[in-house]
Amino acid sequence: MALSIPVTWTDAHRLHALESAVWVGVSIDADELPERADRIRAALEDAGAPVVEAQAHDDDALLSVHDAGLVDFLSTAWKDWDAAGLPHDPGQPNVVGYIFPTPSLLAGIEPRVPAALSARTGTWCFDTMTAVGEGTWEAARAAVDTALTAADLVLAGVPAAYACCRPPGHHVTRSAFGGSCYLNNAAIAAQYLREHGVARVALLDIDAHHGNGAQAIFWTSDEVLTASVHVDPAEGWFPHFLGFADESGPSNLNVPLAPESGDDAWLAGVDRLVDAAREHGSDALVVALGVDAAAADPNSPLAVTEAGFREAGHRLGALGLPTVLVQEGGYVFETLGTLVGATLGGLDETR
Repeated sequence: MALSIPVTWTDAHRLHALESAVWVGVSIDADELPERADRIRAALEDAGAPVVEAQAHDDDALLSVHDAGLVDFLSTAWKDWDAAGLPHDPGQPNVVGYIFPTPSLLAGIEPRVPAALSARTGTWCFDTMTAVGEGTWEAARAAVDTALTAADLVLAGVPAAYACCRPPGHHVTRSAFGGSCYLNNAAIAAQYLREHGVARVALLDIDAHHGNGAQAIFWTSDEVLTASVHVDPAEGWFPHFLGFADESGPSNLNVPLAPESGDDAWLAGVDRLVDAAREHGSDALVVALGVDAAAADPNSPLAVTEAGFREAGHRLGALGLPTVLVQEGGYVFETLGTLVGATLGGLDETR
């Protein structure tokens, strides 16, 4: 069956093309590359999905979710870095922090805005692996427009729309970016739906890693349910400090899984997310769609199959809600498009 779910898209994602990142103090090859989105689009087009160009939206949607200081920093960081000569001395081509204002460092004192850009980066970023390059801001901002265009389609009556967002966004909190993410596309889409007449929204995250950004942003919200099924951070997996089952807010659910969990355990977790959305009385659904829970993906120890992703699509689609799907992780280029297509196909089959 040909896919009928529209795919929102922007070529601007290719402007974010970092070749390296810093992890445990050493340079590593980047894996969040333009080829990811290009592979997904190609596979979905081959399956018949219509492609819709992302439309520009104003910054109000960003600022309803993110601190203005974070947005200002990201929009100017690389230009300021380049103007300061840091690509030449010390020779770091991208914006990377080196000191972070942790609560233990500050000891209750309100932090100042550092004069040094290399230190100021640590105010807004919680890791060293999420560098800002020359085109990062433009790509991240366009990814938001991609998610919002999918939301517009759903608000206009399309049953489901898929945003082929890159860079991803689900680790970004209100005022801090990291985890290879810069702006929280899924959270922005959820809040946008709320501001355009949807009373209650479920943001369900099936990426292999905890959706800590949405949890933080909507922690005190009754109107937006956040629920995530992911590899257990207690087993040593990102984001390490968050994603435990006992983290509960007014509308939050975490379902951590043991490493090597396959279809049965993962789908049982997806069922818990779906049940939570029903109990919440959600009127619309946003899915943070990562496919890095796949068996061969090097970025997680889970073992979900293509059939598992298709069945997840069935179970999410069974909610019968207007649905915006937003791309997150997934790093095996050869199977990335197939797995996204399987998930969308499963959801499409329920409509």
